[in-house]
Amino acid sequence: MKNMSTGLATAGLAGLAVLVIAGAAETATSAAVRTVAPIPAVLGDGWDTPYELSGGVDSPDYEATRDYCRRLAEASPWLHLTRFGTSPQGRDLMLMIADRDGDFTPAAVRKAGKAVLLLQAGIHAGEIDGKDAGMMLMRDIAVRRTRPGLLDDLTILFMPIFNVDGHERRGPHNRANQNGPRETGWRVTAQGFNLNRDFIKADAPEMRDWLTLFSEWMPDFLIDSHVSDGADFRYVIMYGLELGGNLDPDLSAWARDVYLDGLEDGLEAEGYPLMPYGGFRTWQDPRSGIRVWSSGPRYSHGYAAVRNRPALLLETHMFKDHKTRVDATYHVFRRTAEIVGRDHERLLAAVAAADRRAASPAFRETPFPLRFTVDESDSTLMDFLGYEYEFIDSEITGGRYPVYSDVPADFTVPVFGRQTPTTEVALPEAYLVPPEWTGVTDRLALHGVAFERLAEPATLTVSSVRFVDPSWRERPYEGRHTLSYETETIEEERTFPAGTAVVDMNQRAARVAAHVLAPQGPDALVRWGFFDTIFERKEYVEPYVLEPLLPEMLAANPALADSFAAALAAEPELDGNYWGKILWFYRHTPWWDDRIDVYPVGWTFSPETSARLRYAP
Repeated sequence: MKNMSTGLATAGLAGLAVLVIAGAAETATSAAVRTVAPIPAVLGDGWDTPYELSGGVDSPDYEATRDYCRRLAEASPWLHLTRFGTSPQGRDLMLMIADRDGDFTPAAVRKAGKAVLLLQAGIHAGEIDGKDAGMMLMRDIAVRRTRPGLLDDLTILFMPIFNVDGHERRGPHNRANQNGPRETGWRVTAQGFNLNRDFIKADAPEMRDWLTLFSEWMPDFLIDSHVSDGADFRYVIMYGLELGGNLDPDLSAWARDVYLDGLEDGLEAEGYPLMPYGGFRTWQDPRSGIRVWSSGPRYSHGYAAVRNRPALLLETHMFKDHKTRVDATYHVFRRTAEIVGRDHERLLAAVAAADRRAASPAFRETPFPLRFTVDESDSTLMDFLGYEYEFIDSEITGGRYPVYSDVPADFTVPVFGRQTPTTEVALPEAYLVPPEWTGVTDRLALHGVAFERLAEPATLTVSSVRFVDPSWRERPYEGRHTLSYETETIEEERTFPAGTAVVDMNQRAARVAAHVLAPQGPDALVRWGFFDTIFERKEYVEPYVLEPLLPEMLAANPALADSFAAALAAEPELDGNYWGKILWFYRHTPWWDDRIDVYPVGWTFSPETSARLRYAP
C-alpha cells in the first residue's frame, strides 16, 4: 500500500503539497492505460506546441497560447482567430474557428449545412488539458493536414481558455489533487466566479460574453473539458451526458445510441475505456457504487441540454500525469469530431426537431421537470477497473481516508443512473415580467429567450406565487446569498405596465425560460437573489399611531380578536413580544403592504389572453 501518511506529521504544511503530488505521480505511472493510439510525435518542423516541446510537463501561459494560435491562423486559410469578449483584467477571450471552406460566420456555416462543434477548455483554468489537446488538433487538421477529413461536414469552434484571468493566476500549488502540469491556473475568475456555476445567473462578464457567442452560433454539440477530483482507479476518462430528463428525448437517444456508443467503441479500441462521471455512494469508496446525477442548468452540459443541444462533460483523471490526460483529451476531441461530422445530417435534424417540439403547444401538455433525484431502487452493474485499497484511521485527525495501491483490481459495482423528477410544473402560455426587473430581462435576452414588450398597460387575471418562510444562505455561494422558500399559488388581477416583457412559451427556448422564471426551479433567478427586494418591508407604523386604533379595529371586527387569540396560542413567544404584536395588528390594517413576498412575475395559461395583448413595435 502507498501510505502517504508516514512523515506528514513532521513534514509541515510547506511539504504537504509536494508529498501529495509525489504520491499522485507514483499512482499515475502505474495507472495510465498504455495501449493507445499514437499522438503525432514532436517533429521539429516549427509547429510543435509549447506543451509538446516541454515533453508534456508544462502548459503555456496566456501570451504563449495566443501567439501559437495566431501563428496557426496565419498559416492556414482553414483557421480564423477572433475574440468573443474581454475579461475584467483586459484579456481577449479567444475563439478559433476551423472551417475548410473559410465559412467563419454562423450564417455561412448554416447555409452550407454543416454541424458546429464547440470545444471548450479552461473554464476551470487549473484543469487545462483541453487547451493543449485542442491546439494540437487544430494544427493537425489545418496546418500539418494529417486529419483534414474532420472538417468535411463540420465547423469546429475552439475556445483555448475560457477563464483567462484565472489562467494567469499561475503557480505550482493551485491544484493539490492534480498531477501536473508543473504550473496551473486558478479555478475561478479574477472576480471570484466559478464559471461552471454561472450559466443561468450570468454574473461574470466572461459568461455574458459566452452566452452571446452561444446564441449566435447555437453549436450542435459542446464538449466542456475538465480534470476531476475523487478516488483512484485505472480510467483516464470520465464522461457526463444529460440522458435522464433535462435533454429532449430524441436528442438523448442520439447522444446515447449514436454518440456514446461510437465514442466508447472507438476509445476502448484505442486503450481508453470510459467511466460515467458521478459520485460514489460512500465517499471515496468505489465498491459502494456510483451515483450519476442529472445536472441543472447552472452547469455547462446541463445548460446546453435546456437549450436543446447535447453536450459532453469531459473529466480526465487527476492522478494521471498531464501528458496521459492531454493525449486522452485529444482522442475524445478527435473521435467526437468524427462522429458529429459523419452523422451531421441526423444530428442537425434531431436538433431542429427538438427546437420545434419545445416551441409547440404540445410541449406544455405534460408537466415539465425542473429537478431530479437519483432512483436508488434501480441500478445496472459495471465491471470497474480499479486498484486494491483500504481505509486507514488517521492518528492526527481521527478520521478515515482511503489508501490506494498500484495493484489492479477488477470488481463489479452498481451504477445508479435513473433519474426521477422531484419538482414538476405546468408550463404556461406566457410569462409576464414587469419592466423594472431589468436584470431578469437582460438574462432572458442572453439566454436567447424571445419576448415582446407591452405597448400599453394591461389588466389581466394571472397566476403567480406568494413565497412562504423565505430564508437566505448565511455565507455567500458564487457571490450570492441563495434563497430557500416554499410557495403558495395565487390567482389575482394585476395591471402590468407598458414595457412589460411577455415571454410567449411557444418558442425553442421554452426550457431555459422555464428554468429562469418558474420559482420552483433550483436555478430560478429568484433563488439567486434577483428579486430580493420583494421580501423587504419598507413602510412602518408607530405604536402611538396604531394603539388608539386597536379598540376600534377589535370592536368593528370581532373575528379579529379570535384570530389574535389563535395567533398567541400558536406562537407562545408572541405573547411577550410587544413589537411582534404591533406588527401582527399592522398586517391587518389597510396600510400593510400586501405585495411583500409576492412574486412580481405572473403567468397565464390562456392563449386567448395572450393573443389580445398589444405589443410595442
